[in-house]
Amino acid sequence: MRVSHVLSAAALMFGLAVTPAAADSSPSPSASGDGSAPTAAGTSFRTAAEIEQGQQATASASTGDYLYWSFPADTGQRPTVRATVKLPGTHAAQTWQIDVYDGLRRRQSCQYGAQTRTAAQGAASVDLACTLRTVRSWSEEWANDPLPGTYYVRLTAVNLATADLGQPIGASVRVGSKDIGGSAAVDGSLAKPLVPGIAVTSGSGQGQGDTSKAAVLSGIEPGGGWSSGWWSDRWVWTAVGAVLAALAGIGGYTLTRGSGRPPRIPPGA
Repeated sequence: MRVSHVLSAAALMFGLAVTPAAADSSPSPSASGDGSAPTAAGTSFRTAAEIEQGQQATASASTGDYLYWSFPADTGQRPTVRATVKLPGTHAAQTWQIDVYDGLRRRQSCQYGAQTRTAAQGAASVDLACTLRTVRSWSEEWANDPLPGTYYVRLTAVNLATADLGQPIGASVRVGSKDIGGSAAVDGSLAKPLVPGIAVTSGSGQGQGDTSKAAVLSGIEPGGGWSSGWWSDRWVWTAVGAVLAALAGIGGYTLTRGSGRPPRIPPGA
């Protein structure tokens, strides 16, 4: 086997392995133009308006209201929540804040982004952003790591002046994710995603053959369904490393063993 053949085979295996990994790491798709994004927000966790990643939800409300939306996030995603609040023409300085909670209603910290901002007196709008940590497939019970399931966004003003309470405002929220892939993968996975009501069951009638059905309180999930948690592109890179190591061993043996012919003994020796 020639060294050039070894290198060609290695390049081919590397290209075949990287192709699916690169495809998996593409960002979330942009919002579709089907007009299905909600135009109202909920007022509590239970009434949160459901949005898909890539959709831009809007809502009309009043200062002092708590506005809630929910969205799905799966293993390997790093969600970013962006919100814009259009303020009334006349107002004092206002501080707005977005908070993100997971399916267990645990507040998730922002890795970066302007989670809280103060709009100056008379400002037309204020922009907020929160980028969460990468969603993990499994975590220790004592940890507060983000896990796959439903996430809640809460938008509200804090420390409002009394004169500003009840003034009309407009809000828009958009969620997008970056697929991080195997660099953030861990061993293990949840039995079920953290979706509200996933563990609640109720009887679905009487008589033989009737079965219990899960009373799921949230109907949103990623476009391709929830991942199983065991697959990540680090399996691809592990296989590539094993193949390259094997080919390197074959190439080194080819270079060091020589032609394989016995040494020539001169006549009369």
